[in-house]
Amino acid sequence: AVVSTQSTGEGDVHAAMNMSAVLGCPTLFICRNNGYAISTSTEDQYAGDGIAVRAVGYGMRSVRVDGNDLFAVHQAVREARKIALENNCPILIELMTYRVGHHSTSDDSSAYRSIDEVNYWHQEDSPVGRLAHFLTKKGLWVEEQQKASAKECRREVMSAFSDAESSLKPSPYWMFDDVYSEPSQHLAEQRTQLRDHLAKYGQHYNLEKYES
Repeated sequence: AVVSTQSTGEGDVHAAMNMSAVLGCPTLFICRNNGYAISTSTEDQYAGDGIAVRAVGYGMRSVRVDGNDLFAVHQAVREARKIALENNCPILIELMTYRVGHHSTSDDSSAYRSIDEVNYWHQEDSPVGRLAHFLTKKGLWVEEQQKASAKECRREVMSAFSDAESSLKPSPYWMFDDVYSEPSQHLAEQRTQLRDHLAKYGQHYNLEKYES
């Protein structure tokens, strides 16, 4: 289960960790601590020492890892998985990292943090930059490869954007799929309600832009 610092403030996460510990479930709880919950910094989210220490209260093992270190994350997750499977127990992994981008397209992070702060993490301590530096020192990566790779990635992304923009949007009925292996009665009723609603008010929803 991958959670953010923001979601750890919700009761569902605590209930899940407590139940996993009590029932002996081999579950990995991976918390991505990126410093912010939308515009709320970690200093305003909790007074304790991060998220990893909370596992003690549930009788769980936990570990805090440099989330910007690819190899440290890989090692921690691999060992945690092994321990969880061998001992039938949950483990909490806190990955310390930083959110360089905005929380969403509607978020302007310059309103609550400085550009100097963002630039530091982006230029000095980003996981991609650190890995590139490591590979370069090992002679496994050169600047020309970096430029070529960045150009090709941009081409693929823009191509995907173009394909998505020219395609029909998913059918609204898809929201009822892949919830349960067998459709429940209440979902069947909701699907019927949606069908009747769209049959009556469909002209207000631009249904021609959606798959049927």
